Amino acid sequence: MNKEEIINYCLSLENTYKDTPFPDDFETTVMKYKENKKWFALIMNVNNQLYLNIKTDPEYSELLRKSYKYIIPAYHMNKEHWNTILVDECNDFDLLKELVKESYALIKGK
Repeated sequence: MNKEEIINYCLSLENTYKDTPFPDDFETTVMKYKENKKWFALIMNVNNQLYLNIKTDPEYSELLRKSYKYIIPAYHMNKEHWNTILVDECNDFDLLKELVKESYALIKGK
């Protein structure tokens, strides 16, 4: 998946929108839930690699990291509650979508 495909998938979830929250940085994109304005995905370029930060249940964060080499502790975020997917290394886009959907569900109810 590329950045636009991830954004479009995120926008397919109910009541979501994209934002560019950092001044002078129009590449980094945050996907938010309209009701509470909480982030559920952060899409960024780090060292010419596409990173996708997603919120995860702390009980599964470490399991995901141990199970998939392309899932690492979150870049610049709380590592207990967030993971980074190295999108360029990921070949299981169904899993990527499922993790985005789970991230969305985690922030939606709070």
